[in-house]
Amino acid sequence: MNKEDIQEASKILFEHRLNKTGLSSLKNLEPKTIDEAYAIQDNLKLRYLELKDNTCIGKKIGATSLTAQEVLNMNEPFYGNLYSRYSLINAKKLHAKNFFEPYAEPEISFRIKEDIDISKAPYSIDDIDLLLDGLVCSIEINDFRFAKPLPEIGARNVISTNGASEFWLRNEKIYNINDVNLNDLEVTLYIDNKIMDSGNTKNVLNNPLNAALWLINNLAKKGETLLKGQFISSGSCTKPSKIFSGNHIKAQFEQLDDIEFQFI
Repeated sequence: MNKEDIQEASKILFEHRLNKTGLSSLKNLEPKTIDEAYAIQDNLKLRYLELKDNTCIGKKIGATSLTAQEVLNMNEPFYGNLYSRYSLINAKKLHAKNFFEPYAEPEISFRIKEDIDISKAPYSIDDIDLLLDGLVCSIEINDFRFAKPLPEIGARNVISTNGASEFWLRNEKIYNINDVNLNDLEVTLYIDNKIMDSGNTKNVLNNPLNAALWLINNLAKKGETLLKGQFISSGSCTKPSKIFSGNHIKAQFEQLDDIEFQFI
C-alpha cells in the first residue's frame, strides 16, 4: 500500500467509527500484511488525536489466548490504542447508541511507572517493578466494525481498526502488583446476573504480565515507548460476550473489585 491508500483506508474507518456504523470490507484498500495493518492504525491514531479533548492514554492487547489466536490465524498477540475520549473511570452506565456491534471483555490493566527507556529493551519479568507501578480491574469494549464473523474479518482488518478497541472502563483503585497472584486469578463475566463465562488470568499468555512485557518489547523494536501514567490493557481473561442495550454487565475479579455498568 502507498501512503495515499493508507490515509484513505484510515479515513473510511474513522468515519464509520464516528457514525457508529459497520462496513462489509475495505475492498482494494484492505491491508495485505501486518505491517500495512499497523500503518493504517497509526494513521487512524492521528485522526483520533485531532478530536477535541482526546489523548492517547495507553495500549490494549488482543489475541492473548491460544483460542483467539487460532480464530484469527495468528501466532502472537496484537495491539491498539486507548483514548481518553473513549474511556471512563468508575462508570455506572454506557450508551449503546455509541456502538455498532459491541463485545465486553474483562481485563487486568497495568499502569506505567516511568517513561520506558526503550534503549534497555528487551525487558524481562525481573524488570516489572521498574516498568509498572500498579494494576486495575477493567473492561474493554470491542467493536469489530466489519459486518461479518471474526474469522472472515481476519487479523489484518482487526489491527487496522485500532485492534477493534472502542471503549475502556476501569476502576479507580490501583493495586500493588506484588500483592496479586496473576498466575491464577479467577475472573467471571456476568450479563444480567447470568454467568456468561468463567475465566482466569492464566488465559492471558499464562500471566497478564507476560502480555505487558510482549507489548513493551515489541513497541521498543519499532522505536515506540510508553509514558508514565499510561495504561496497558493486557487481554481478556474470558471469552468476549456480545452486549445489547438494556444489559447490566459485571466483571468479577477474585479477591479484587468488581467492575460493572448498565448498558443503556
